[in-house]
Amino acid sequence: MTTVTRFAPSPTGKLHIGNIRTALHNWLLAKKAGGRFLLRIDDTDAARSLEEHVVSIRADLAWLGLDYAREERQSARFALYEREFERLRAEGRVYRCYETAQELDLKRKVLLGRGLPPIYDRSALALTEADHAARAEAGEAPHWRFLLNHDEAITWVDGIRGPQNFSAAQMSDPVIRRADGSWLYMLPSVIDDIDMGVTQILRGEDHVSNTATQVQMFTALNAPVPAFAHEALLVGAEGKLSKRLGAMGMAELRESGIEPEAIIALLGRLGTSDPVDPALDAAALAASFDLSRFGRAPARFDDAELERVNTAILHHMPFAKVAPRLPAGMTEGWWEAIRPNVRSVIEVAAIWERLSHPTPFGASEDAEYLAAAAGTLAALPWEGGIWKALTAALKEATGRKGKELFQPLRLALTGEPHGPEMAALLPLIGREEAIRRLALAAGQ
Repeated sequence: MTTVTRFAPSPTGKLHIGNIRTALHNWLLAKKAGGRFLLRIDDTDAARSLEEHVVSIRADLAWLGLDYAREERQSARFALYEREFERLRAEGRVYRCYETAQELDLKRKVLLGRGLPPIYDRSALALTEADHAARAEAGEAPHWRFLLNHDEAITWVDGIRGPQNFSAAQMSDPVIRRADGSWLYMLPSVIDDIDMGVTQILRGEDHVSNTATQVQMFTALNAPVPAFAHEALLVGAEGKLSKRLGAMGMAELRESGIEPEAIIALLGRLGTSDPVDPALDAAALAASFDLSRFGRAPARFDDAELERVNTAILHHMPFAKVAPRLPAGMTEGWWEAIRPNVRSVIEVAAIWERLSHPTPFGASEDAEYLAAAAGTLAALPWEGGIWKALTAALKEATGRKGKELFQPLRLALTGEPHGPEMAALLPLIGREEAIRRLALAAGQ
């Protein structure tokens, strides 16, 4: 059977780190098996779903390289939901209820006060057709619940959590449809998974109780139950995931200079004991992706680690890949010289500006030394190893060494006390420009 996974975001806001981790892991699961990864936009909530968020979701997945074989919109599938709902209704697996939120809350409090689990008492099942007619006559519209089968065992072997067992008798029949006819999450999701041929569902551990209910929905619709796996939720480096990190979207990460490869590398291993390897691309991560490597302990997301991974990736990024984002006129040589000194591409422009148009910088006590350096450089053959040749000649002529030898030259040539290796920079600056900068710093 072909492995089919899906990512089903609601377009009520932007994707954040937790969403992206779920999408990535489902993508990796499908890629490893040579299967298909699908995108489903869960936009049944018309009041909160916005098209701009749909556009953003697609753009974020594209930026990360998470390609999908097919996209579906729940808002275009209401006829399917209606058909399957009527089928369940005919089989007595859904029923009408009228309790208000306040009435349900009171019932829960009474049960809790008696030391009983706060589950729905199914009192609506005792209503007769005459009762329903009277409610309709009074202008009351029902909401609908799915009738759990208390005699049917709810079990599955979770891909991460292992064997799972739930008692339907200890669970409330879930509301699946509101009084206004709109759908809640539970049933449409199952209907879609069946129709789209989803074989594996990987999601957060906060969905475990939903899965217990949905297992019976799959059975009620005479469909095979997909393989389920529930991974631990993300927390911050010091515990609970902060609101800033929890809500961090791809736009903010892009603007801060984070590369998509860094996000993939970190999130691909987050939750496992395997080390994060910046050298692994998505294909290599997919090949090594294994649910058995995931633990049940909270997965810790550290933005500082993301920055470290980002820096490591950037330090090996080829010029061809980054060229469109570099300042005009910056050559491959300049990129290779600057690359080891940057943590993100957004830092490059400022470094390039300082190096290509430095502010003259020369201390008065070094003026004679810099003038000598200009003359020495003019006399040396311009060939490979020119920086080593220049400093060796100056050391012999002046007796300077260490910082006293190198620092005035760097300041004069770059305007900065620190930065890329001068052995790489001097050939890029060029003979005439280097002599000009040295002479200028010497006050000539």
